[in-house]
Amino acid sequence: MIAFDLGASSGRALLGRLNEGKIEVEELHRFPNDPVQVGDRLHWDILRLYHEIKQGLLKAKHQGVTPASIGIDSWAVDFGFIGRSGELLANPYHYRDRHTEGAMESLLTRVPANVIFGRTGIQFLPFNTIFQLYALKTAHSPLLQEGSRMLMIPDLLRYFLTGQMHNEFTNATTTQLYNPVSDRWDAELLKLLDLPASWFGGAPLKPGDHAGVLRASVCEELGVGPIPVTAVAEHDTGSAVVAVPALERSFAYLSCGTWSLMGTEVDMPVIGEMTQKLNFTNEGGAYGTFRLLKNIMGLWILQECRREWEREGHAYSFSELVLMAEKAEAFQAFIEPDDETFLPPGDMPSRIADYCRRTGQQLPRTHSQIVRCIMESLALKYRYVLRMTERLSGHRFNGLHMVGGGIQNTLLCQWTANAIGKPVWAGPAEGSAIGNLAVQWIAQGAFADIWEARRAIRDSFPVATYEPQDGPTWSEAYDRFVAVTKLAHD
Repeated sequence: MIAFDLGASSGRALLGRLNEGKIEVEELHRFPNDPVQVGDRLHWDILRLYHEIKQGLLKAKHQGVTPASIGIDSWAVDFGFIGRSGELLANPYHYRDRHTEGAMESLLTRVPANVIFGRTGIQFLPFNTIFQLYALKTAHSPLLQEGSRMLMIPDLLRYFLTGQMHNEFTNATTTQLYNPVSDRWDAELLKLLDLPASWFGGAPLKPGDHAGVLRASVCEELGVGPIPVTAVAEHDTGSAVVAVPALERSFAYLSCGTWSLMGTEVDMPVIGEMTQKLNFTNEGGAYGTFRLLKNIMGLWILQECRREWEREGHAYSFSELVLMAEKAEAFQAFIEPDDETFLPPGDMPSRIADYCRRTGQQLPRTHSQIVRCIMESLALKYRYVLRMTERLSGHRFNGLHMVGGGIQNTLLCQWTANAIGKPVWAGPAEGSAIGNLAVQWIAQGAFADIWEARRAIRDSFPVATYEPQDGPTWSEAYDRFVAVTKLAHD
């Protein structure tokens, strides 16, 4: 199988093989995913991503590999419009683009938040698809007059490959326009927003459904056969959760990368006043599950600091940043990672200093102090969100499973264990791609179900255990963190 896993900063094509029940993966192709600024607008370079997917298929061909299936996963909420001619009308906007500024607040004056949450169970983030569409309507975008179908990013790329237009369940739920109880696009919300139901097509595909084969023009261009395409858990977090190597039915996870997504797997969405108040979400998962989770800004803040320092002539590797943090003095200042000031791209070190100034804290002045501030604040925010997850789910967790590229930051893994006071089990790093592959194998009958796949993942990839240390020190720091950030104390 081949998994195309597209993250907010890079993409990869992984070739997966099963060898006597063990999973073996090989990286075929890795590529950057850089947004493109055009005037005041920030776009995804969707045609470049499509080109890189084809490069991955060519590299497999050059190795003599004919995959039994391919699948694509990516980030959520963003989309493209297909016109009546079947062509893409414009490059999709990046969720960090400023065209949605004020859209959420404006829409909520028309449709109360409790109505939207009660019908979708999805957390309120200013870049959610519902607010992007509302912003386009407010701006009288011609896309809305010319568009005939709206496809989420992996659905759009799959359409380029197969010529078939389908939305997929896990990504559909993130739009805040899908009703998880009725398991369909919410007709009432679409009517309230005056959005044509025809944009969204029929019932979305579910993870594991057949989604077509490579169209003839692609086969001719690449010199390959009509390779089948499988709908996987196409929201990358959904794929990452498939790959959590848990053996227990109730577990907590943290998918750690540009974004940090923490939560648990539940059989039914948890939609209620407390879930809405804490701004948790109920995103669709694989095989009849839902992901009760919360978005946390994640390593984006560190990535933006690194970019800013590189522009100033200081090029740090991520391993160098970790060493810098380890040598800096502990617990000098904290930030709330989810403060809205940290959402857009830009001069993140200055924003951190501004945040500390307005919260009456000592300013982190050196690069090392800034990195330590970010990483400690993330670990402490993880403690806060884990406790809220336990409260909403009614389960107490014995530890935390961490997956994703962020687990290569071993110091963050250790500090997370210290902060939560429980073990952290870290692995696998390529969680989204491995979960993508697992769904394809389940669809082919190689695994009976998700639990057999998770056992194989656990047996195939190393999992590092981090035991908590310095409990009293971290608990005291947590109390200060909650006070500084003004989070509701748990």
